[in-house]
Amino acid sequence: MTHVSPPPLLSLRAVCKNFGALQALTDVDLEVRPGQVVALMGDNGAGKSTLVKVISGVEPADAGDIEWHGRKVTLARPHDAQRLGIATVYQDLALCDGLDVVGNVFLGRELRRSGGLDEVEMERRTRQLMDSLSLKVPDVRVPVATLSGGQRQSVAISRALLGEPKLIVLDEPTAALGIRQSNHFLDLIEQLRERGVGVLLVSHNLGDVKAVADWVAVLRLGRNNGYFDVNLTSQEQMISAITGATEHAVTQRRAEAEELEL
Repeated sequence: MTHVSPPPLLSLRAVCKNFGALQALTDVDLEVRPGQVVALMGDNGAGKSTLVKVISGVEPADAGDIEWHGRKVTLARPHDAQRLGIATVYQDLALCDGLDVVGNVFLGRELRRSGGLDEVEMERRTRQLMDSLSLKVPDVRVPVATLSGGQRQSVAISRALLGEPKLIVLDEPTAALGIRQSNHFLDLIEQLRERGVGVLLVSHNLGDVKAVADWVAVLRLGRNNGYFDVNLTSQEQMISAITGATEHAVTQRRAEAEELEL
């Protein structure tokens, strides 16, 4: 009896996106399966941000197919993505500094009771969610403006996970974090994987990618330029796909740099 594997959680086929005369994405393919961490890498201008916006419903694709659990879908607005179970945490985090942690976590999804806000239940759920993921803030009632970079990110992650998404898109999550905070965040990605959540990790950091990703999808000039199994691919191969340099040239430059250090 032939075993048929289930379809990917998210599948993109020949996706294109134009901004006037600028072809931002051309025939881009991508797959993310449940419990899988796929890193999206590429140089500045490679199309990563545009692809994130397409997946998030912010910038609808002009051509190509997007499938969710094997079924063709249209992501014309952010609500379409959220309804399917796609949550996105952008690099700027998009938090409201004047609101407290609870207010940010439930922003746009406030719980109501007897005509007013159910502050007690929202606070309880916020604490429960953050505790379940070992996310720490000094107090869920302090304004997020007073929090550190890592703590602010914990709030943004909690908000994204409030609706129990099936896929979470993380846009450069460790770019503004220190080493300790980054390590904690990588542990969080492992927890999401264990829960069966698909993760699309947009990152420039090869160390982070090698630590947590299963696959690396590389974009270059708006096109696919490689799809690599992290465990079977050298750092040089990834760098060459990102920069367009040959692997030999990358290896040569690294050897020359090491000689200079000696």
